[in-house]
Amino acid sequence: MKIGIVGTGAMGCVYAALLGDAGNEVWAVDSWAEHVAAMAQDGLTLEGASGTRTVHLNATTDAAAVGPCDLVIIATKAMDVAAAAQAARAMLGADTTVLTIQNGLGSADNVAAALGAERVVLGVVGGFGASITAPGKAHHNGMELVRLGEMNRPVSERVENLAELWRGAGFTVKCFDDMDQLVWEKLICNCAFSGSSALTGWTVGEIIADSDAWSVASNCALEAYLVARASNIRLDIDDPISYVRDFGAKIPHARPSMLLDHMAGRRSEIDAINGAIPPAATRVGVKAPVNETVSALVRAKEERFVGAVGRE
Repeated sequence: MKIGIVGTGAMGCVYAALLGDAGNEVWAVDSWAEHVAAMAQDGLTLEGASGTRTVHLNATTDAAAVGPCDLVIIATKAMDVAAAAQAARAMLGADTTVLTIQNGLGSADNVAAALGAERVVLGVVGGFGASITAPGKAHHNGMELVRLGEMNRPVSERVENLAELWRGAGFTVKCFDDMDQLVWEKLICNCAFSGSSALTGWTVGEIIADSDAWSVASNCALEAYLVARASNIRLDIDDPISYVRDFGAKIPHARPSMLLDHMAGRRSEIDAINGAIPPAATRVGVKAPVNETVSALVRAKEERFVGAVGRE
């Protein structure tokens, strides 16, 4: 299968390396010229939970150079999705499926508006803890789960086929009928660790181990859970505190992407994660003061990142 990946930051590299190593024709599209040049010349090296491999694939900064793909994966950060979707137009054929995989709320709607809802499949991934270690090199701490589903209808044949493609590359995959469930179960974990890590500079395990940091992180998760319940979102979670603790315990050494952004002086996805909870809470008549405070502090910190741009 010919696969174009728009956004080969940390998670995009995991997708590109494993899907490429499984024999697919993978095209990595990214705006970071040094990273693209390294992949084009020496291949993409991935280390960590899936083993160590160097995969030779196609890499470019120009989406128009790729041509029509069977599958386009949009793997940018939430704030870069609109631009990525526009770039992806050049990669579409008559039957191209677009799989969009982001943290937080709202990205799938942006992709659907740009490329057509009929093309769009949603993905939610968790438990990878990925980072870029150098141009052309990435690492991931875990390899938990890829969730796939249609935007507005039950699991289809094309989703099942996509699941088999990803399983063939070594991923654990489950298909879901309810996309809101997909998004919110991941968001609850993101709310716990993203903002708290950006503010403390700590790994997931360090946050869990510190009583004060864990109080903030777990209350962010609890608020998100309560907002989801008040919004009539179906969740397979009975105890959100245990849920996020168990999630984090699998990747204790991981630095969430929001922390990695701050370490590099880049703005983060705060408005799509912790910052998305207070307005969602208002819509259902509840409050989310911890997420509101955390997101305000992260935004204040980011005001010092002059000219910062996002890259996962």
